[in-house]
Amino acid sequence: MINLKKRIDLPSAKEIVFIIRTLKPAEKFAFFALAVVFASSVLAIAWKINGKFMVEIPSQGGVLKEGVIGIPRFINPLLAISDADRDVAALVYSGLMRANNQGKLEPDLAEKYEVSEDGLVYTFTLRPNLVWHDGSPITSGDILFTIRQAQDPSLKSPRRASWEGIEVRKIDERTVEFTLQKPYAPFLENTTIGILPKHIWENASSERMALSEFNIRPIGSGPYKIEKVSKDSSGIITSYALVPNEKFSLGEPNIGEIILKFYPSEKKLLRAYETGEIDSMSAVSPELAAQFKKDSGKLKTLSLPRVFGIFFNQNNAKIFSQKEVRKALNMAANKQEIIDKVLKGFGVPLDYPLPPGTFGALMEKESGFSPERAAKLLLKNGWKLVPVSDKEGQSGEGEKIWEKKTKKGTMRLEFSLATSNTPEMKRAAEMVKAMWEKFGAKVDLRIFEIGDLNQNIIRPRKYDALLFGEVVGRDPDPFVFWHSSQRNDPGLNIAMYANVTVDKLLEKARTLSDNEERKKKYAEFQKEVAEDAPAVFLYSPRFIYVVPEFLKGVEKMESITVPSERFAQIHKWHIKTDKVWKIFAK
Repeated sequence: MINLKKRIDLPSAKEIVFIIRTLKPAEKFAFFALAVVFASSVLAIAWKINGKFMVEIPSQGGVLKEGVIGIPRFINPLLAISDADRDVAALVYSGLMRANNQGKLEPDLAEKYEVSEDGLVYTFTLRPNLVWHDGSPITSGDILFTIRQAQDPSLKSPRRASWEGIEVRKIDERTVEFTLQKPYAPFLENTTIGILPKHIWENASSERMALSEFNIRPIGSGPYKIEKVSKDSSGIITSYALVPNEKFSLGEPNIGEIILKFYPSEKKLLRAYETGEIDSMSAVSPELAAQFKKDSGKLKTLSLPRVFGIFFNQNNAKIFSQKEVRKALNMAANKQEIIDKVLKGFGVPLDYPLPPGTFGALMEKESGFSPERAAKLLLKNGWKLVPVSDKEGQSGEGEKIWEKKTKKGTMRLEFSLATSNTPEMKRAAEMVKAMWEKFGAKVDLRIFEIGDLNQNIIRPRKYDALLFGEVVGRDPDPFVFWHSSQRNDPGLNIAMYANVTVDKLLEKARTLSDNEERKKKYAEFQKEVAEDAPAVFLYSPRFIYVVPEFLKGVEKMESITVPSERFAQIHKWHIKTDKVWKIFAK
């Protein structure tokens, strides 16, 4: 037989050295040159293969220093009243559910939840082995304690209204049950409330809770825990240093340290940013954002569930009982110009009661700004544009106003517009006044301090038209703003709107567990309101957040309901990265 096997023996190192020594100088040069080319080629190929099969992943480490306006006082989910309070609380505490910054909720302390067929009972099961920052176990007793504290009228919690009439019951150490008096589709939003550790707070009465040191040095179960509290010589808190909670329910956060620094004004906040004292800042005003140098950081803008508009009070100003008047004023308001000049472009125009980014919001647009069509609408309904006369009967130079003759007399397009003495509201009101007066209306602008506006104007409904803002929430319940039962204080129906069809739609929508059906009801409700035009919906502002180039993981953040919610997914943010083979990446 022919032996097909052939032995191949590679030369030894000594043999290779001997061969090289026997080569002539020119041959040695050629040999080493080829060796270098060969080695370089092998390395290049290896590098390409390595790059093809390796990916960059987040790693732990790095420091993020963020500036906040205000001073924290109540870092407590039940007592927080300022943005500074809520910012720190968002890092320290966890709820049963957590916002995902894309308009939805995800389980946090909860492993899962179930809703009964009638929509009245919500049962939550906690994740196993949950612990507080001090190592104590988290049980359903902590949830029971927190909610009952929120419901206690003597505590005067800002969250109390969300929990009135809801029964909470402990089933076992990991299971808690909530029972509603009637179905309420947006209930899950309630369960984002931060949970307090019972073993820390149970001996503090509701009256004494506000005095506790744990409002300043809180213990929670959130993604970060307090490492250091810094104060100035007068005892005022200047910063918090927070480190990762390695036992956080959704996994240990990546950023090695978060430092929140507090400033009394936006001017000082900006100065701190310019000097490099902080890396990021939130709730930036449009004016500041407009002059901000984009190449020195990232200007992140997020959807906010806010509606700013002008609400007509037909009970106080009979002129607004004329539907064509309300519609004409809507068409005569240039919303985009207001956004460009007042918000410096950081906003979106509105045509409906629900803003973009909220559940059930309509994306389609109304016909928009058109003084010409507004004028045709009034002319069609018997109105005429006539010269304005002064007290002596003399006509104003070039001034005209819309009038309509009726059996009861002459109606004039004349009314007052009330708003708050904040720069944004005042500027927007001045622009609307100018637009409407150019169109042919006479507008008496009335500016009030916010406290005076709320107590003496809004609550007793003493206004003709009101420029104001509404916070509608991620999963809104328009019932409180538009149902006829909410027309009087403490209801929030500031347009004094009453429509039987809308009432029925809102009553039904808040009981539906089927989201698609609820969206249909919300769409019908919004189109009905748009047709009635009880308000001029102006704009929804954008939340402006300045973040550094080195911060990763914020790219997918789209919307928040309150400023502190920007931290909802902070456990996924990162500064440092590593490269690993794809098969080892999560």
